[in-house]
Amino acid sequence: MFQDITVEELMELQRNKKLTLIDVRSPSEYTDATIPGSLNIPVFNDEERAEIGTLYKQVGVDAAKERGLAIMSAKLPAFVKQFKEIEGDKAVYCWRGGMRSRTAATVLSLMDIHVSRISGGIKAYRKYVLDTMERLKLPDESFVLHGLTGTGKTAVLKQLQEEGYPVLDLEGLAGHRGSIFGHIGLNASNQKSFDAKLFERLKQLEHAPYIVFEAESKRIGKIVVPDFLMQMKEKGVAIVLELPMEERIRQIMEDYRPEEYQQQYLEAYRLIKGRIHTPIAAEIGKHLEEGRFAEGIRMLLEHYYDPKYNYTASQYQDSEPVTVSVRSVNEAADAVKEILTKRGQLKTGA
Repeated sequence: MFQDITVEELMELQRNKKLTLIDVRSPSEYTDATIPGSLNIPVFNDEERAEIGTLYKQVGVDAAKERGLAIMSAKLPAFVKQFKEIEGDKAVYCWRGGMRSRTAATVLSLMDIHVSRISGGIKAYRKYVLDTMERLKLPDESFVLHGLTGTGKTAVLKQLQEEGYPVLDLEGLAGHRGSIFGHIGLNASNQKSFDAKLFERLKQLEHAPYIVFEAESKRIGKIVVPDFLMQMKEKGVAIVLELPMEERIRQIMEDYRPEEYQQQYLEAYRLIKGRIHTPIAAEIGKHLEEGRFAEGIRMLLEHYYDPKYNYTASQYQDSEPVTVSVRSVNEAADAVKEILTKRGQLKTGA
């Protein structure tokens, strides 16, 4: 018979051995939010789940169970085969640790495939994340990248993370670059997915000597950054990146790829054009419509993003920021590494 484990027991098991997690909810539920790293082997697909839910509401529990059993019976061989192909220890879960995960665990047990079932399902996992995240033993020291739009802050973070530095890429976790154009070309996370991914990354950084991250606003797209990270931002060592205008434009073109998403950028621009002086706003719009993106980006920086950033630059608090004036993103990454070294910090494998 299968064994139930709590979320707390799951966390302890994951510290000591590899455990494959399987989300047996429908594909759309899995896409909406899951435990990071989980596989999706659904008991019912979206259409089947909707059909059973309708029967439950309109006919009754027994009718819904009978239809669910018929659907499950037809797909049982393929369902079991997928689990047999997964090596090692396995744990299944659904929304609340109810019927779907119990059915999956029971069927697999009868087929001599041992799995555990997570009590309370993803609902219990999310509660654990929200209750526990702020209590993780994070480093006291942080280094926070500031700078005008296009100074390659995210690119620097990615390069540092690839080299093993303890980086927290909030925009990467959010699937959003933080601006009005930030969602274009990306798969933005919802709050539940962001919180789960953030929690898993912070666990990896618990014993790092410090954390490096970007100075984000409280909101990144539709998600909200936890207060304790905003406090860490304000207390951290501020590193301000400065790049020449031409390099900033090149970096924005590379990151945002406006030639691939021209219509989406035009639609997003219309949301902010009213905040820019009318003749200039019209000229920027014309550049974007005619595919002269570099010219449009330059004007957006000069007349909107740079003044907006400079207005909020008073966020630097107790100590003076460390300013890094360089010619490229690669030079910026090297300069940040030098700062970390000079501060007596050691590169980690986090």
